[in-house]
Amino acid sequence: MTPTERTIARLPAHLRRYVVSQDYDAYTPRDQAVWRHILGQLRSHLSDKAHSVYLEGLEATGIGLERIPSLDEMNEKLSKLGWAAVSVRGFIPPAVFTELQTLGVLAIAADIRTHEHIQYTPAPDIVHESAGHAPIIASARYAEYLKRCGLVGFKSIATVEDEAVFQAIRNLSVVKEDPSATQEEIQHAQDRLEAANQSRRYVSESTRASRLYWWTAEYGMIGTMERPRIYGAGLLSSIGEAKHCLTDAVKKVPLSVACADTEYDITRMQPQLFVARDFEHLFEVLSEFEATLAWKRGGDYGLNEAIQARTVNHLVLADGREITARVVEALPGVRPVAEGLNSALVRLEGPVMVSREGKSGSKPWPGLALVAFGEGTLPDKGPFKLELASGLKLQGFAVGGGEVLNLRGELDGHPVELPNVAMLFLSTGLPSVAGGPADPGTWDRWFGELNAFAEGEGEAKAREKKATALHPSLAALYREVRTMRESKSIHLARLEQISNAATDFRDDWLLKVEVEELKKSARA
Repeated sequence: MTPTERTIARLPAHLRRYVVSQDYDAYTPRDQAVWRHILGQLRSHLSDKAHSVYLEGLEATGIGLERIPSLDEMNEKLSKLGWAAVSVRGFIPPAVFTELQTLGVLAIAADIRTHEHIQYTPAPDIVHESAGHAPIIASARYAEYLKRCGLVGFKSIATVEDEAVFQAIRNLSVVKEDPSATQEEIQHAQDRLEAANQSRRYVSESTRASRLYWWTAEYGMIGTMERPRIYGAGLLSSIGEAKHCLTDAVKKVPLSVACADTEYDITRMQPQLFVARDFEHLFEVLSEFEATLAWKRGGDYGLNEAIQARTVNHLVLADGREITARVVEALPGVRPVAEGLNSALVRLEGPVMVSREGKSGSKPWPGLALVAFGEGTLPDKGPFKLELASGLKLQGFAVGGGEVLNLRGELDGHPVELPNVAMLFLSTGLPSVAGGPADPGTWDRWFGELNAFAEGEGEAKAREKKATALHPSLAALYREVRTMRESKSIHLARLEQISNAATDFRDDWLLKVEVEELKKSARA
């Protein structure tokens, strides 16, 4: 098996289905020219402006100047750092991206930007994902931060509106990279994103986590306020951003947890950046942010976050059981049950999955479920009556396995409307409420998309259009120049002819740059 195949084989199935072949032979000579141009400019500009680990990090992670890196070569190098990389197509769901990161796996977008977007592209591409994210992993401390940051993002609670925004951003990036897209299509995609953003009822935990990631791992600077260095992937992989960020036009502020409440716009260069003192500073801010999440706080706070979100999340009960479902209502009790927990009863909308330590061994319950808080024991079978510390009284008939029939409830002398048939759980507390299913693999097997790449059809079609948009004659010229470069057999007379032929393609400046470079090297 190749290094990449070994990486893929150890991934859980629900993550593995987002992985695609890099298809290295699909990169055209112009794609290789785009890579060379960007990396040449970045290495020259960043040698004394990026974090000190940057240049050695390029070598340590298998990223060279002359050609687009192959994932097999990258994985040979990354394995020595305890990391790996897989190829994906365009934007992948945030939960997939963050879970991969917690495992020490970089998701590398296989496509490369067009020469029209050489300065900056809003779409994920191999320049950003490899030359941006990989080099700083050579710092073991920063690599650990990436994993921790991934875990925080993975545990954060996302809303239904977050999903709509993700799909709109994804669509906009695809449309902008599609050479055949009309101005009307681009405007529609921009309007869709604006509408999705306006649909947000509040700023979710997931949105705040993504902002923290953006202002650190993507657009972070490090060092002194007077002479900050670059370490964020978005800055390390964008010629325009790398030059712009160090000018006085960009405001620099000390990194704090306030970055999680600072919006960003992916379609333009950033007007303000946060500067970390050092990599330890990143952990300080991350810990402060993590303490605000339902994952860490649990109790009523966590329940309210899950109810607002209207998405599938999971409750961690006091005995370690994890209940995955949609939380639809929390009924307050007469007395607190535990610190930070005044709720007496929680209603869950099925399907409901029970797990421990992220592993579920049973079929999800399709109907409604309840979690009642307080000390009590539900018999396996037969009639029961419970009086809980919250003031809630319950009675019914236990069928077995937690299923109950003819359920009746009373709180503070008033009847509580309850489903006649439900799954009932008892717990003395609620230490955590976290985003998504507790066992993503099992949940995915039961309820996941049958074809993950139905989501990626737009990226695939845009890629095909980019590949065919290049005029055959221009493609042939690029191919000839690439052959000269690789064979080191440079013919000046032929280069002059190619340069003259390139004038027929006025919008394509990159070929002329390639030709002039070869001429210069031949004369040296």
